[in-house]
Amino acid sequence: MSVDAVQDALAAEHAAVWTYGLVSAFIEQQAAAVADGANAHRARRDTTERWLRDQGATPRPPAAAYLPPQPVDSAASAIAALIAVEADACAAWRGVLERTDDGALRRSALDALTVSAVRGTRWRKVAGVAPLSITMPGAAVG
Repeated sequence: MSVDAVQDALAAEHAAVWTYGLVSAFIEQQAAAVADGANAHRARRDTTERWLRDQGATPRPPAAAYLPPQPVDSAASAIAALIAVEADACAAWRGVLERTDDGALRRSALDALTVSAVRGTRWRKVAGVAPLSITMPGAAVG
C-alpha cells in the first residue's frame, strides 16, 4: 500500500533532518552543503506530511534520536553518516515507486530518489569513497 511506503519515506526524511543537524558541528568547511541538505530534507518531509494528511493518514512523528552507522566524532564519520542517510532515503523513496501507480506520487518519489542519489554522490566524492555513484540507488545490495 502506498500510504505505508510513504510513511516509511517520511521516517527516512525525519532521520535525514536529524542527521544533518547532528553532523553540522563536525564539517564546518561544508556548512553550505550541510545546510542545503538539511533544508531539502526538511522541505521533502513537510511535503510528505501534507501528502499523508491529504490521504486521510496521520503522519508518523520523528523518533527522539537516530543511530548513525558509527559514532559521529569527526568530519569523516559525519560524512559517512550523511552518505548512509542519503542511501536510506533512496531506498525509502524507491519503495514508494515500487508500491504506487499514482502518477503524481511516482514523480515526487522519483524526484526524491534522484535528489538523494545526487547528494549522496557528492558526499561520497567529498569522502573519497569509490565508486562515486551507485548504479541502482535505493536497490538492496546483495
